[in-house]
Amino acid sequence: MSGFRALHEAPTGFVMPNAWDAGSAVLLAAAGFSAIATTSAGIAFSLAKGDHTLPDGAPSVSRDDMFERMEQIAAAVAVPVSGDLEDGYGAAPARVAETITLARAAGLAGGNIEDYDGHDLYDVELAVDRIVAAREAAGPDFVLTARTDGQLLRTPTSLADSIDRANRFRAAGADCLYVPGVNDLDTISTIVREVDGPVNVVIGLGSSTLTVPDLLAAGVQRISLGGSIARAALGFIRRSAEELATHGTIGFAKDQIPQGELNELFARRRES
Repeated sequence: MSGFRALHEAPTGFVMPNAWDAGSAVLLAAAGFSAIATTSAGIAFSLAKGDHTLPDGAPSVSRDDMFERMEQIAAAVAVPVSGDLEDGYGAAPARVAETITLARAAGLAGGNIEDYDGHDLYDVELAVDRIVAAREAAGPDFVLTARTDGQLLRTPTSLADSIDRANRFRAAGADCLYVPGVNDLDTISTIVREVDGPVNVVIGLGSSTLTVPDLLAAGVQRISLGGSIARAALGFIRRSAEELATHGTIGFAKDQIPQGELNELFARRRES
């Protein structure tokens, strides 16, 4: 059993924060997290692109560019890395399988596939076929996460429908299930109880007050942060720029990591 798979089967859950480049990945791994994920939003923002802003609703970062960054992240750390694989970069099950094959070649230990094409949820039968294809391409060690976006999109999709989709994806071979957009503990507890498999919950979206201890106590197996840390980092840059431009001061510099400490940290990464 792979170490990443074992985390999903352990008696208690774990936190998996999201990196957007090799440097952020090294910092997160150095903090002691047992696994990290990538964030497609954070990667897009670091390239001065939006997240899902093309006219057809597709990701604004190409699959090639996204995988170039994810491969750098996976190579930078010794802990397992799970990739944000969007919707598999295409509707057809064969396209999803191809994306999973690329993910394995890039050194990712797992990845998530969404059931949303940028405009609408995929028809549930097609969505299931896409997970079946992903599972066949994944092999025994790659941890496949199936994500259903009905609650995040605020569509008429009921919670029961999202739970049904998650269970159908589990039956199709998904190892972990992800229903983003739910931010109250009671509903999350319902999802954990009614979904037949390990559940991922994202925190840090909007004004959510969810905490790691609360979610672990509710039985959540995996906690991710999406683009929250990346957005917070960009928020720091904007506040720093505003201070410098408005006041001519550099109070923000007190929060920087000393150069020597960063040099040492990244040197250790190269030697490992």
